[in-house]
Amino acid sequence: MRILIANDDGIDAPGIALLRRAAARLWSDVWVVAPERKWTAASHHLSFDRDLVLTRRENQVYALSGTPADCVVGAMTVLFRDGGRPDLLLSGVNHGRNTGEDAAYSGTLSIAREACFWGVPAIGLSRVKEGGYGEEDVAALAALLASLWARRGQWAREGAWLSVNLPKTLPAEIGLARIGRDKIAGAADIVDDDPERTVWRIRRGRPQSSQPGDENSLIDAGKIAIVRHCWTDGAPLDESLAQELNAELGQG
Repeated sequence: MRILIANDDGIDAPGIALLRRAAARLWSDVWVVAPERKWTAASHHLSFDRDLVLTRRENQVYALSGTPADCVVGAMTVLFRDGGRPDLLLSGVNHGRNTGEDAAYSGTLSIAREACFWGVPAIGLSRVKEGGYGEEDVAALAALLASLWARRGQWAREGAWLSVNLPKTLPAEIGLARIGRDKIAGAADIVDDDPERTVWRIRRGRPQSSQPGDENSLIDAGKIAIVRHCWTDGAPLDESLAQELNAELGQG
């Protein structure tokens, strides 16, 4: 069984080292393709019209000069171009939770989403910043990954991936969460302001919004919060809308 690991915090981040150690307890064929540097809120940025460089760090471990999503594309189109695509992609472990609107902004979750575009089951993992990296954390994460993979028939399907948020202490109880609202980039700090030119900076942090049953409420209660995202479900519109628009515009 082949595993591909990537992240958005960079190849030298402690979170990806934790994930590698956990995966190595379960599987022998583990590959890593991760960015050379940290990407914050990179979302699903792909690098067109410039050269990208894959640098081999060690056997089956590569640093990439591109974005988090580029890492998946590079693995699929370069490293595995002759076949042997991974059976599972693991993204993270991100330094900090990914909740609410982070599903759109997060490079960690964009990696999982890109994998699902290639038909590869994927799990994006994030953790509150207070979490540790010791042997107990490795063992608990390995056990969680083994259980999720064994039950993939209950969550893996076309266009779907998992977002798993880990609390400070592992092991922990698991909860199935609903997507909350906790928007980053909701405020600005004015650095310089005059009638012709304004210099401003996006304020870091989040409001820590929480409602019962959402991701933040479970994480704050010390639980592992799991959400399934699905690219292909969409939000179907009622056919009557098309009929009304066509009638109004004289079409059909």
